[in-house]
Amino acid sequence: MEVAAAPPGWFLSALAAPVEVGRVEVDGCEIAFRRWGDPSHPALVLVHGGGAHSRWWDHVAPFFAGGCCVTALDLSGHGDSGRRSSYSFEHWAEEITAVAATVSGGAERQPPVVIGHSLGGFATFYAGARHGERFEGVIVVDSPVREPAPEQEASSRRQAFGPLHLYPTREAALARFRTVPEQPGSLPYVVEHIAATSLRRARGGFTWKFDPSFFVTVGSFESEILGSIPCRVAILRPEFGLVTPDIGERMYELLGRTAPVIEIPLAHHHVMLDQPIAFVTAVRALLADWRHSYAHRRPV
Repeated sequence: MEVAAAPPGWFLSALAAPVEVGRVEVDGCEIAFRRWGDPSHPALVLVHGGGAHSRWWDHVAPFFAGGCCVTALDLSGHGDSGRRSSYSFEHWAEEITAVAATVSGGAERQPPVVIGHSLGGFATFYAGARHGERFEGVIVVDSPVREPAPEQEASSRRQAFGPLHLYPTREAALARFRTVPEQPGSLPYVVEHIAATSLRRARGGFTWKFDPSFFVTVGSFESEILGSIPCRVAILRPEFGLVTPDIGERMYELLGRTAPVIEIPLAHHHVMLDQPIAFVTAVRALLADWRHSYAHRRPV
């Protein structure tokens, strides 16, 4: 991993923003989350990708905190959350829904919006299908509806996410940090922060926070659930991401031709690493539209 250049002011300000940490138990597993902004504001919940964690959003979440209560969670088997004997999209959907209910203050307030990236986007689809009446909408970022998910594919090919290595020093571990998939153009100071927050101490050294067994047990994504999501849905498609125009068109059809597919120029799969400000702009515009418009209803 390259040493990051001096980070810009906007990034340092984002990392310095006040943040609260919390936990909620879901089906016997503790789920950790981080929260920014006024709890009385509408809730926005951020869901990371496979092998990632809530701190991938540290430099992004504060940009929404002016008008939202923003929460980033660690799915089970990730970050500072607990581990399960097996994992499923259904489990993760329940975790997303439980955290959203905890931070949104209940049904008397505006329902929360959930944003999920990559494998977390598939879990977000499941949350929308199972509990869509509890959400204002779901936004999915570069989660290509095909088999298998990109992180699962890398794991099955033994290209990543194998048994956890134990590194003797923090520096040795950081030197081995890679994103899956790898991509050009990631901002080095963002990558450095994410790598540093991906480590945990273990006996004899350092290792990564995620549980590698989640790729073995999670199972495959069922694309037919896209047709059963009752709340608003939007797709964010990085220009050089995994949701190609053809895949985006197929997802648009599966969603009943009512969900916008919005391209983020110059972005790759990990859009928060290479185009975070463009990502924030796209989401802000979408949220503003949702607050001042009526949802299109799918034909019955």
